[in-house]
Amino acid sequence: MTAAAATTGFAPAVRIGPANPEQAKYERMWGEVADYRAIAPGEHWAMTFLAQAKPPADSDVIDFGCGTGRGALMLALLGRMKVTLVDFAANCLDPEVAGALDTQANRLKFLQHDLTRLLPVNAAYGYCCDVMEHLPPEQVMPVLINVLSSANHCFFAISTVEDNMGSRIGEHLHLTVRPAAWWAEQLTKAGAVIHWREELEDCVAFYCSSWRDAAEVIKSQKINTDEAIVEAQTAHNISAGWQQAEPHDRQDREVVLLCGGPSMNDHVDQIRELRQEGATIVTVNGAYHWALDRGLEPGAQIVLDARQFNARFAHPVTPYTRYLIASQVHPDTLAGLPHERTYLWHSGVSDKVERLVREHYGEFWPVPGGSTVVLRALPLLRMLGFHRIHLFGFDSCVRGKTHHAYAQAENDNELTLPVICGGKHFDCTPWQLSQASEFRGLVGLLGDEMELAVYGDGLIAAMIAAGYEFAQKEQ
Repeated sequence: MTAAAATTGFAPAVRIGPANPEQAKYERMWGEVADYRAIAPGEHWAMTFLAQAKPPADSDVIDFGCGTGRGALMLALLGRMKVTLVDFAANCLDPEVAGALDTQANRLKFLQHDLTRLLPVNAAYGYCCDVMEHLPPEQVMPVLINVLSSANHCFFAISTVEDNMGSRIGEHLHLTVRPAAWWAEQLTKAGAVIHWREELEDCVAFYCSSWRDAAEVIKSQKINTDEAIVEAQTAHNISAGWQQAEPHDRQDREVVLLCGGPSMNDHVDQIRELRQEGATIVTVNGAYHWALDRGLEPGAQIVLDARQFNARFAHPVTPYTRYLIASQVHPDTLAGLPHERTYLWHSGVSDKVERLVREHYGEFWPVPGGSTVVLRALPLLRMLGFHRIHLFGFDSCVRGKTHHAYAQAENDNELTLPVICGGKHFDCTPWQLSQASEFRGLVGLLGDEMELAVYGDGLIAAMIAAGYEFAQKEQ
């Protein structure tokens, strides 16, 4: 398999959009109030964090709202960690810490960034001291989510009393003063698992894990339609007289499989070129309308989902497209499709489904694969004789807030989890993470039966590139 993946290097953060109005307040504090630097909570809590986290040498940690940077310096020197210092005030660092950015460049780097916006970095560990209480109440949860999305395990130290320094410039610094129990509740709501906490008279500290590992996420995935409904719809569709997709001999014609991910928009010209060279276009779900909007009538459209509202993926009917529809779909998906160009295939392998199929068709050719339509489309295409597949939009990650190359409202505002692959950071919804993991197993199942080329800058392409690089190094 090959991956044509665009890569981007790490670059210093650039402020995008309007500045946070709180930023000027803290730039004044750091610039005008000399004794604001006298006490650095990050410095005070560094040894407690190291004792709780026990990070291996050379582990990456993000110091969220680093302030003077003295805490980060301790993590680098005493914990032998690689620290990314993050703060929205450019003048916050102590002079000796600013100097260490040059002398200890392999251990320390500074990123000017507003925590109310998604971070462009991630790490195994996070360190956040004397930050959360400075946020307006409405920003607490968004910032918690941003922080927890960027670090697997995170230490928080939060003041629970009013500040006594803001009056120096006529400002109020601690905007969210709440008891320890309230902060624990917010962390839990944001999805953190608290492993340790310590309550003092004026503050509270937590050490928590911020997201589950891939195995736990995949284990939690559930079918989106009740099994009884799926079996009833399958029985109805099989009895309606539709043709069944059957195995075909191997053929050399190449397929362009449009999978719907954001990177698909980057390759329209290449998709057109492959089509002109003789490849047939196959779409899944909403990629069907994306192709039609660009004058690319698919040779085939594949639909798997059993829910009624996904009938939209098979309409409008075009003059030449063949419709490869899973037998489990809602009957509305099949309504109006041409019988001569519509074929049922079977994703279910239960005894009841097999019995129904054999009773009606005589033969049963189940299509194995994973939990998403792309993971079923690949074995289905191989059953139909195709073995050379170009995949576009098979990203298995979001790009910013964009989850598809087109609007698809049901996927808006989904939870995302951070993933690292080949040194690159990706944000993935649970179903995307599950898909990426299942894809590895599918590759083992298909073996040498298919040649796949994955285009774009998504997680799947990175997995293939990283796997190839590892194999080369191993050789």
